[in-house]
Amino acid sequence: MSVQPPPFLTPLLPDNAPFTPVQRAWLNGFFAGLLSLDGQGPSPLAPGDAQALMPGLTLPQGAVGDGDDGAAPWHDPSLPLGERMEMAAGRPLRRRMMAAMAQQDCGQCGYTCEDYSNALAGGAEARLNLCQPGGKDTLRMLKKLAAERDGDAGTPTGAIAQAAPAPSSGPLPGRSREHPVSATFLSRRRLNKGASAKQTWHLDFQLPEGLDYAAGDSFGLLPVNAPELVDAVMARLGLSLDARVDGRSVRGLLLTEKALGAAPDALFTLLAETTADPDEKVKLARLAEGDDPDGDLETTDVLAALDKASAVPEAGAFLAALDPLQPRLYSISSSPKASPGQLSLTVDTVRYDIGSRTRLGVASTFLADRIEPGATLPVYVQKAHGFALPASGEVPIIMVGPGTGIAPFRAFLQERLATRASGGAWLFFGHQRRESDFFYEEELEGLQATGTLTRLSLAWSRDGERKVYVQDRMREEGASLFDWLERGAHFYICGDAKRMAADVDKALHAVVEQHGGRDAAAAKAYIAALKAAGRYQADVY
Repeated sequence: MSVQPPPFLTPLLPDNAPFTPVQRAWLNGFFAGLLSLDGQGPSPLAPGDAQALMPGLTLPQGAVGDGDDGAAPWHDPSLPLGERMEMAAGRPLRRRMMAAMAQQDCGQCGYTCEDYSNALAGGAEARLNLCQPGGKDTLRMLKKLAAERDGDAGTPTGAIAQAAPAPSSGPLPGRSREHPVSATFLSRRRLNKGASAKQTWHLDFQLPEGLDYAAGDSFGLLPVNAPELVDAVMARLGLSLDARVDGRSVRGLLLTEKALGAAPDALFTLLAETTADPDEKVKLARLAEGDDPDGDLETTDVLAALDKASAVPEAGAFLAALDPLQPRLYSISSSPKASPGQLSLTVDTVRYDIGSRTRLGVASTFLADRIEPGATLPVYVQKAHGFALPASGEVPIIMVGPGTGIAPFRAFLQERLATRASGGAWLFFGHQRRESDFFYEEELEGLQATGTLTRLSLAWSRDGERKVYVQDRMREEGASLFDWLERGAHFYICGDAKRMAADVDKALHAVVEQHGGRDAAAAKAYIAALKAAGRYQADVY
């Protein structure tokens, strides 16, 4: 069978993309039609046609034969929830549930965004509150969609259940949030120097025998809340430190099992039911619905919510109204080939002031302040969802990771050093000041000396009159960047999803337009093809 792209179509996939000529021809046509480069494109294929045309090719789930058109244009973490839901309007329930997720595929829930939504829609997963990055907005939307699922007798639940995969996390110890194992905390050292405005730590752990990982994976840990915050909550409730509910220590539950961050809707509902003040009752009920009468809902944690009510709820009801304390995931910043049996993290300590109170990042301050070397803690390894080195070390890689976004790329470089990869590696790193915030400077210099790191582009936002970021360096070095892509390089981003990653993506589009001689639509298609080929991967949060 011979398939040729239409004569009007400029090929989007490079000749060295990991596809057969037949697969590449079809994908070129598919992306051109998807992005309407010329108002024409390939005819839609039935699942059997696609499989016959491209045997052995794995396309993103839902690309063909998925019950709707299979596209997920909302799968972009920089898009606000409202915009994502508009894009998914009219789609099957499981697709709208996917649009409600944070779109980060971070794995904190134990799934990808699509797998989690499929599992919810099909009934394989009952928990609606697992999307940590999506927070209350995602939870509220999922509750609405779940009510639609449960109340619509006409919903083809059998078909949905068939489409829902099993959870991606298996039952093996240390491989999922439900089955953690104990690891030993070894040490911490601060990466910032001098008068840096940041506090960033390199942390080392000893893994239990049998628990391994790969470069690109994430490390899940179950933190403990700050004792001073727990004690302040108990004081606000009028409870003694030895208070118990159903035979269990209230303080112990608040330390290890209950989230004390963003106040959940159920807590506002409880407080509205508890108070006798009619004005308070109305305001608290509005807060439970997501309204923001005081203009501070974004920063209202559990303690601040208690301060909004004059009445104190009963301890048992209060505990029941809280969300569970969720595990936290961090990109692993080491390769097992460099440190067998051990694992490293690179973590910013989160502290900020709201009014007269200092708020603390739960896991980051736990790691920075509240765990001592030699202590054990429950952990697990979350396998990466589409974030890994190329199978061949001859393939070049481009890595963009400012700040703690350098974490997985340190692991990648350690892995490439150990395997003597020859394909070339280019790192874009940035922070505030070179003198104080150049993480792993000596290591990177050593990797350059060995030839493992072949190019290093640095951006410092506070060292000059003009703020310079990694996306600025990408544009400045765009000709070389595009040349690397044309030579088959894989492109990686790690860091903030809504700002940095979005800005880097825009810069990449600009580079392809300027140095690839493409218009905006063709540049978009070029980058879509990179993603489809697994050559554009993101680890964002």
